[in-house]
Amino acid sequence: MARQERETQYLSTVKNALRILNSFSMEQPELRVSDLAASLGLNKSAVSRLLSTLASEGYVVKDPETQKYRLGLRILTLNSIVTSNLEINREARPVLRKLVQEIGEAAHIAVLEGNEVVYLEQVESQHHVRILSYVGRRNPVHCTSSGKVMLAFQHPDFIENFLKQKLERYTSATVTDPEVLRRQLAEIRATDYCSSVGEYLPDVVSFASPVRNYTKKVVAAVSVIGPRHRIKPQQYPVIKNKVIKAAREISRNLGYYHA
Repeated sequence: MARQERETQYLSTVKNALRILNSFSMEQPELRVSDLAASLGLNKSAVSRLLSTLASEGYVVKDPETQKYRLGLRILTLNSIVTSNLEINREARPVLRKLVQEIGEAAHIAVLEGNEVVYLEQVESQHHVRILSYVGRRNPVHCTSSGKVMLAFQHPDFIENFLKQKLERYTSATVTDPEVLRRQLAEIRATDYCSSVGEYLPDVVSFASPVRNYTKKVVAAVSVIGPRHRIKPQQYPVIKNKVIKAAREISRNLGYYHA
């Protein structure tokens, strides 16, 4: 029994350490012990001990002046290992660069993880005013073009379970009606394309198309994103064709063959 209790305690400690690491974000790159303790529901002494251990291994760094912690370079090393070994990243990079050169807006590769889409690769836009996006950023599925594309090609049971949950409204354009969203997903499957205008962020427009691998499974989405004041409705058809073309090129690079 004592051994089982020790193992349970150890697993709980590991989980809390991971929860601490997951608390850091682009919006909150630095956090105090008190911040983490409050948000995670842990006591300060436990958080302090975990941070000290993570710091000793290089996963976090403490600023001696502000007493705040930030992620350490060890995280960057792990990130490099992951991204350099993802086939889809290698195959997508040159295609995304070409897409950005042609359109002038940021391009991404995103995948589905749970009820969110995660950016795996990004090529930034050429403009000075840019949309906040970065590798590792998570966005909701139901109100982003890449999210809807990924959702559209999931198993029907997954889609229905997703549509049963309460969908958050981010803007006045966010679709929260399951029936409307169900029709949109059917259209995406028919056209291999999705656009989203002001659904997640009011002044942002995005376009996406699915990427398939050699098994014909949709494994990612290519998306282009930019501000509405730069991307005018008359540009939508041109962007649509270029995004679909880019997605099909990456699919071919992954071994997909469409007779």
